[in-house]
Amino acid sequence: MEEIICIQDEHFVKATSSLIDDRTRVLKHGDMFAIFDRQGDIKALGKGEQGIYYKDTRFVSSLHLSINNTRPLLLNSTIRTDNSLLTVDLTNPFLCPDSLNSFPIPQGALHIFRSKLLLDGTCYEHIRVTNFARRTLEVQIDITYAADFKDIFEVRGLTRKRRGKLLAPQKGLSDLTFGYIGLDQERRTTRVSCAPVPSNIESDRLRFRFSLEPTEHKDLYINISCEIGARAKSIIRPGKPSYKRAVEHMATGTQLDQRCGCSIETSNEEFNRWIRRSQADLVMLTTDTRFGPFPYAGVPWFSTPFGRDAIITAMECLWNNPEFAKGVLLFLADTQAKDLDPSREAEPGKILHEMRQGELANTGEIPFGLYYGTIDATPLYLMLASSYFDRTGDIELVRAIWPNIVLAVEWLDKWGDVDGDGFIEYQAKKGHGLVNQGWKDSDDSVFHEDGTLAEGPIALCEVQAYVYGAKKGIAHLAGLMGEKELAMRLLNSASRLKEQFNNIFWLPDKKTYALGLDGHKRPMKIRTSNAGHTLFTGIAHEDKAHQLRHTLFSKEMFSGWGIRTVAQGEARFNPMSYHNGSVWPHDNAIIGKGLSMYGYKKEALALLNALFDASSYLELKRLPELFCGFIRRPEEGPTLYPVACLPQAWASASVFMLLQAILGIRFQHRRPQVRFEQPTLPSYIESLSIKGLRTREGEIDLTIQRQDNSVNVTVLKKPKDVEIAIVY
Repeated sequence: MEEIICIQDEHFVKATSSLIDDRTRVLKHGDMFAIFDRQGDIKALGKGEQGIYYKDTRFVSSLHLSINNTRPLLLNSTIRTDNSLLTVDLTNPFLCPDSLNSFPIPQGALHIFRSKLLLDGTCYEHIRVTNFARRTLEVQIDITYAADFKDIFEVRGLTRKRRGKLLAPQKGLSDLTFGYIGLDQERRTTRVSCAPVPSNIESDRLRFRFSLEPTEHKDLYINISCEIGARAKSIIRPGKPSYKRAVEHMATGTQLDQRCGCSIETSNEEFNRWIRRSQADLVMLTTDTRFGPFPYAGVPWFSTPFGRDAIITAMECLWNNPEFAKGVLLFLADTQAKDLDPSREAEPGKILHEMRQGELANTGEIPFGLYYGTIDATPLYLMLASSYFDRTGDIELVRAIWPNIVLAVEWLDKWGDVDGDGFIEYQAKKGHGLVNQGWKDSDDSVFHEDGTLAEGPIALCEVQAYVYGAKKGIAHLAGLMGEKELAMRLLNSASRLKEQFNNIFWLPDKKTYALGLDGHKRPMKIRTSNAGHTLFTGIAHEDKAHQLRHTLFSKEMFSGWGIRTVAQGEARFNPMSYHNGSVWPHDNAIIGKGLSMYGYKKEALALLNALFDASSYLELKRLPELFCGFIRRPEEGPTLYPVACLPQAWASASVFMLLQAILGIRFQHRRPQVRFEQPTLPSYIESLSIKGLRTREGEIDLTIQRQDNSVNVTVLKKPKDVEIAIVY
């Protein structure tokens, strides 16, 4: 029941809090990201992941704004389309007479505007309070802070026997500083500075008091700077100019057309919003390195370089934005393992799995400082290198990383094939690192038909497919580099692998490929999405691909929102699990691209439709890392996985690979050509335009229009030497 208060013949409805809301708002820039609630605060909700993080450490663990000792009411909360700015509109609830005002303040008399952005290790906030009452109001704004300096792995749940030393907060005239000295002996500092000078500073609080005449407003500026060791102070100084300069910098530095490759627009505005959100999320997740742009995997748990994730993201975007691939190839070449180091699972030629910069990585409490425990990043790296050349003809980059390519090729046979049987496998290291080292790296994701976990060495089916694609692709590059013997050896090896793989991995009764082989060479006879990746590289025989597509779209595997990671009815199937029955957008994109390569455009289109439909039910149209694998129900959206990363780079990029699949886009650079092979459009898109599609010769603009049962491609602009070919 509402509580109605009558004071001096005026009636007020008391409202002291908003409805509970655990939805979050995410910002990221470089090595810094932040997760706020919709009011712009940081609270211990859900898994307690909210906070401001910098280089794998949480520098702010709690942040609360109150007005006259009461939490404001939420009116609106919006992330700008390009993800650069969070804006929040708040108002006051009914406020009883108190020491500040001797009369009640009705709900909605005060408007509190908040905007936040991240730049170069600092969170900038602008707060504006406006009085819409007809009398002067005394206003008190309190902002409380806490900094626990937890490593991201502690936030995820890892417990430690001991921690470093939290320092006593230091108060200045207009700033508040929190500090921590970790067990790695690094000093980490959170410096909160403000303008104007607050009325009072306590060990956890900034307090501002002021009078507001009717229609008058007051501006506050708060900077939260995260510093490690002797890191220099932000070049943008605290105070009003800093926020404005930060906004100006972001306005020039985050325009989508600068970082997202070509412009894609369709006749369907809902689809356009999905594309724009995906582009904006990729821009936000991408960090500029000295090698170029590198997409971090996802927020919050994987906002750091991951080899596999970055390679697949770059592959998904390769046709429309090859700059991602260039940055990823150069970064991973620089971090490629050169020596043998079992503690990091590093072997000469192996490509990085994960890089961490936090206290636990520095002390060796986790092995992920520079960690190489992945079986697929190395062949995927080689695939990306050859695919990048096929897309761009950039032989200069190939020459620059050729030593890294050769070293990675050597790793395949010398270190990747543990037992010399011709297949690439991994062996879990007891008590250290990851137990499973494919993309499904949960401890329980690799198992037999009866549900028993498989013992290593493990040869996963999709990894053999990647190796096949890598050897074929690098054979072509080797020929261009004048290494004819290497080229022939790789082609012969790929041919043998294809025959051996199809003979041993195929399961006739289940009409799919086995998940993998265990250490006793026994196939894991379960239906999984892993098998769909065999289509992506062409290792699957045509007759088997035909049968496999039916398996992938059976009612046990296709949920209506996408292909499940594990089929319903298999021993460990659980639609709420991470890898054993869920639906992953990137997984479906890879399968969709593979289906189109075998001519199954209808099935590729079905996967695009499923993910588009899913996006229409999701806030901001943002696809998460994964969602649950429950069957699609009428008039309901997909069931969300509670701790999925959001946004996640390879989920955001999935729309671009699926568009390439249905349009059949391919590039030829020896005789400059862009091909559209059996292009098709979904029923809800009448036309699609591509502008600024980059080639070495220049940019291309074109429109694809539905026409009866086919589509027509109209070229609006192209370089003279580039041919546009449509193959029906």
